[in-house]
Amino acid sequence: MPRPPASRSDFLHEATERGFVFQCTDTDALDAALKAGPVAGYIGFDATANSLHVGSLVQIMLLRLLQRTGNKPVTLMGGGTSRIGDPSFRDEARSLLTDEQIAANLAGIRRCFDPFVRFGDGPTDAFMPNNADWLDKLGYIQLLREVGVHFSVNRMLSFDSVKSRLDRDQGLTFLEFNYSILQSYDFRELNRQYGVTLQMGGSDQWGNIVSGIDLVRRTDAKQVFGLTTPLIATASGAKMGKSAQGAVWLTADRLPVFDYWQFWRNTEDADVGRFLRLFTDLPLAEIARLEALGGAEINEAKKILATEATTLAHGAAAAQAAAEAARGLFESGSGGGEIPLALIPPDKVGEGVPAFLLVALSGLAASNAEARRLVRGGGVKVDDAVVSDEGQVFTPAQLAAGVKLSVGRKHHRLVKAG
Repeated sequence: MPRPPASRSDFLHEATERGFVFQCTDTDALDAALKAGPVAGYIGFDATANSLHVGSLVQIMLLRLLQRTGNKPVTLMGGGTSRIGDPSFRDEARSLLTDEQIAANLAGIRRCFDPFVRFGDGPTDAFMPNNADWLDKLGYIQLLREVGVHFSVNRMLSFDSVKSRLDRDQGLTFLEFNYSILQSYDFRELNRQYGVTLQMGGSDQWGNIVSGIDLVRRTDAKQVFGLTTPLIATASGAKMGKSAQGAVWLTADRLPVFDYWQFWRNTEDADVGRFLRLFTDLPLAEIARLEALGGAEINEAKKILATEATTLAHGAAAAQAAAEAARGLFESGSGGGEIPLALIPPDKVGEGVPAFLLVALSGLAASNAEARRLVRGGGVKVDDAVVSDEGQVFTPAQLAAGVKLSVGRKHHRLVKAG
């Protein structure tokens, strides 16, 4: 889809230049509102886990950009909608969460935003409402009469996110079918209570966003706006936010900072410029220079990407420590530093630990069987020496001192008895 025309407002101009804009409901009118500003814009996040991962980072960076350009970001927590689960482009229904799980997840997710946006009471400070505050109070008949009357089932069935489920063996439940109505209600409630006039989200949310805009227009005769971002995949087609070892979480208790840095360092060459624009605050001119580097020099651009992205999520000191640990590991061979530590419980050490079990206990393999396959395939090193025998035993003395365990070129642990 072609980009919107050049805009004079700082937000739309930079969002377009950096590649955040996929669709916009009325670019000219939104541009005028932004120039008159500040505009309050929101993105909703359901509490499906106690952290967010890199797959949500485009949305977080868009909220950050909204604030950097003098507007007000709203991070809507889906305490109410998490009880249903967004069905958009999912193969099957989400597992239903208990109220206790939702509450715990909401508390964890809040941590993900603190490094990226500034919360407070000022006109451009972020705030974090919870849609349970109004959805929990709704009566079913009230919702049907006040809101449901404005929704066309024919139109809802035309949404790509709905059609994709209707064509699969796992159909769309009536519970999930209501999600779009509740998301639309959120937009109207945020507009009424807080003056929010912009909803943003991934391109898979286009139908839901347009429905909310239409509801506000029909019931309140107000103009509000929608903007979506492109769905991000790597140049090779892999889903953003996933690695061979699982999700790339934004909090250090779910993923060590070193591994987060390494995720960005391992960016494919073709993605470096795009990811620098989306996931760092570097000036566009500097990004253009880095993007033009060729040959081995592109690796320097990847290190800058890794350090800048890690600084945003974990702070400059942690990012520099991860960069230094990587330099020591890959360039000087010294290792140590901030390489993630894996402690082996004393009752597992016994008279020694075989290589396959060492891999499994370190968390670098999901099971003993996977660990055996990794060793047999020559993908495991201990202290930079290939381990060829899955039964090779590492002694209590070795583990007391600590060994550097590597799986492939990208995943490393300092393994010690503990």
